[in-house]
Amino acid sequence: MAGCRGVLCCCCRWCCCCGERESRTPEELTILGETQEEDDEILPRKDYESLDYDRCINDPYLEVLESMDNKKGRRYEVVKWMMVFAIGVSTGLVGLFVDFFVQLFTQLKFRVVQTSVEECSKKGCLALSLLELLGFNLTFVFLASLLVLIEPVAAGSGIPEIKCYLNGVKVPGIVRLRTLACKVLGVLFSVAGGLFVGKEGPMIHSGAVVGAGLPQFQSISLRKIQFNFPYFRSDRDKRDFVSAGAAAGVAAAFGAPIGGTLFSLEEGSSFWNQGLTWKVLFCSMSATFTLNFFRSGIQFGSWGSFQLPGLLNFGEFKCSDSDKKCHLWTAVDLGFFIVMGVIGGLLGATFNCLNKRLAKYRMRNVHPKPKLVRVLESLLVSLMTTVVVFVASMILGECRQISSASQSGNDSFQPQVTSEDVNASIKTFFCPNETYNDMATLFFNPQESAILQLFHQDGTFSPITLALFFVLYFLLSCWTYGMSVPSGLFVPSLLCGAAFGRLVANVLKSYIGLGHIYSGTFALIGAAAFLGGVVRMTISLTVILIESTNEITYGLPIMITLMVAKWTGDFFNKGIYDIHVGLRGVPLLEWETEVEMDKLRASDIMEPNLTYVYPHTRIQSLVSILRTTVHHAFPVVTENRGNEKEFMKGNQLISNNIKFKKSSILTRAGEQRKRSQSMKSYPSSELRNMCDEHIATEEPSEKEDLLQQMLERRYTPYPNLYPDQSPSEDWTMEERFRPLTFHGLILRSQLVTLLVRGVCYSESQSSASQPRLSYAEMAEDYPRYPDIHDLDLTLLNPRMIVDVTPYMNPSPFTVSPNTHVSQVFNLFRTMGLRHLPVVNAVGEIVGIITRHNLTYEFLQGRLRQHYQTI
Repeated sequence: MAGCRGVLCCCCRWCCCCGERESRTPEELTILGETQEEDDEILPRKDYESLDYDRCINDPYLEVLESMDNKKGRRYEVVKWMMVFAIGVSTGLVGLFVDFFVQLFTQLKFRVVQTSVEECSKKGCLALSLLELLGFNLTFVFLASLLVLIEPVAAGSGIPEIKCYLNGVKVPGIVRLRTLACKVLGVLFSVAGGLFVGKEGPMIHSGAVVGAGLPQFQSISLRKIQFNFPYFRSDRDKRDFVSAGAAAGVAAAFGAPIGGTLFSLEEGSSFWNQGLTWKVLFCSMSATFTLNFFRSGIQFGSWGSFQLPGLLNFGEFKCSDSDKKCHLWTAVDLGFFIVMGVIGGLLGATFNCLNKRLAKYRMRNVHPKPKLVRVLESLLVSLMTTVVVFVASMILGECRQISSASQSGNDSFQPQVTSEDVNASIKTFFCPNETYNDMATLFFNPQESAILQLFHQDGTFSPITLALFFVLYFLLSCWTYGMSVPSGLFVPSLLCGAAFGRLVANVLKSYIGLGHIYSGTFALIGAAAFLGGVVRMTISLTVILIESTNEITYGLPIMITLMVAKWTGDFFNKGIYDIHVGLRGVPLLEWETEVEMDKLRASDIMEPNLTYVYPHTRIQSLVSILRTTVHHAFPVVTENRGNEKEFMKGNQLISNNIKFKKSSILTRAGEQRKRSQSMKSYPSSELRNMCDEHIATEEPSEKEDLLQQMLERRYTPYPNLYPDQSPSEDWTMEERFRPLTFHGLILRSQLVTLLVRGVCYSESQSSASQPRLSYAEMAEDYPRYPDIHDLDLTLLNPRMIVDVTPYMNPSPFTVSPNTHVSQVFNLFRTMGLRHLPVVNAVGEIVGIITRHNLTYEFLQGRLRQHYQTI
């Protein structure tokens, strides 16, 4: 078979099927990881790798354990704590850098534009003011788009990608140093450019990159800078540091170290323990206080005062002393909060639905085109946003009376938010003295200042202004999120929801007559409702908002609102981050499977068609396997050729026992025959191997390169069976899928390392003469091992033999074919596995389970097959 793309026409001994791609069943598309045209759903792709969180207990690792004592163990633990502290401090400094330059550029822009507006409102040259604002915004957004062209993975908030990484999926380029540079510089230009994006979301991504790169002491972007640092050379350690870095990013963004720890636990990491909890919390505390120390010293000149805990500070919520009827919230208000949670969930579901459709449109019509089109889209969004902000402030705003509280200082603010800051954030554009433009106050301020205005400003905002602001901000932020600039979603969602909550408070006060209502509380609950309806976070978001407000009494209403918003939104679609994960086709594993999935067993979802190696394998076979497959691990097996028939003669007891064993033990051949007859899994990899055209090969001459001859036999199924003989077309299913005794797993990276370093022995020698590699030598090339296709292996004798047993993992996690799917899923996810062999009762491997066999779409396809066979 030349291929199975476009028009399918596959013929072999067992079957002959022809059809168009559109005629494939959902099960076939699930197995292939392709797109189903009917409902335009994107199924998980198979080109994503998983992380190796499980330790490989091979001989080099055992040598390290033998040399380990309590003193070395304590030193290793001390170094890990030092790295965690360094990650937290570095993340805090990254946040300080972003905040400083965002404030610098934003203040410069608003100062110039505000002066121009005040002058031109008298002279009638407002078009010039608009051009100045456009000049600033388009320049900043253009720079942000260029940085994304350098590193495309820097676009967006980065939270979906980090969530995938912590879930165990290796997303290419997500934790590189170049990604960090483009992310940090890009987000400050995006925010300064007036786009409706936040810098808090990208801080989580930035912290994760710092956590991944700092303990490695090397970078592919800076190849010449390398240190001999022997620690943390595994996916297990790297993933723990990424968890700490992501939590530190949340802590630096919101001043919420406990919320950051819970975010890393709730949204990402599938493996967690008490020791990791302490390290992540310590890292979050380090980031929070580092940022707080420097921001307080720079802004107030009071070093060591710790007055600004995070990039986003909500201020202190407190009723005015003169208003005796005011309460932050009462039991009666909980009913309104629940209704606001329902509305927030509906609004969030609408936001996610619109953004998903927009993202699909970008995938079909923008991303396939030249990269310049993405830059033009970003400039178009910036142009529209700038024009809407300017025109809405000039035409749609109302002139409101400045309250006496604002003039004399607002008591509801914390000491670090002074009356001068409040008055400075009030915009009087196009309004007479003693009045301010409520729309311009929201639009012509940094988003954090606008949130503070909605939370704490005693001056009223017109209900019409709040409604128009909400609609405009909702649509423009939905359009902005997902385009090719670094962008966060937390702050735009909070600002949009705060406007919604303030609108509800105004309506209840003005039209229903509830005078006890505190508008700031309703603005906060509205912000929580909308943000919860968009991102669908519960535990961590509750704690983040409580820490940001510094008001523990808000715990109950925030928690209830977030739960109601999540339940309402989940009825219609997923959270925004899960939607973008699905659009990328990442095989993300949820917390648990559905109840009905327990109707399936491991034998129903495993892959019985295996590519395996023997404990002692020739180099030509290893190279052929590595170059003709894309698998990342290979079972190490020996063939099981028992002479049961001779034992069965003349002894009925033994005969019955052997018959029972054969009837109760699942075999690869039996499973393959069942699947081939039902054709339910077509076109999976085993049938493609069977349908491959057999290319006859001649016996190579002595003068020819045996290795090159072996590599040219790309269509030979299982070249490792017999290096000089291909499987016969007359073989039965049992001969093709013969019983294999399982001895362990060996990774592709380990095999490549053995070949690169020439670890082999000749046929005339003993395997003891094979060179031995240490653990440090095996992990030297981590995390980017050489590609087998880029290596020149012509100097190796293809007839040499490699003993892989010292380097394989002889005791990986395994499951029985009868294990229920929920048990398989929990084992795979909680232990952070990459491959899970399925071994029967007599130690024979009958299949293997990977992440792709446990995705929701794959399990649904297998469940439909199960119902059809009942």
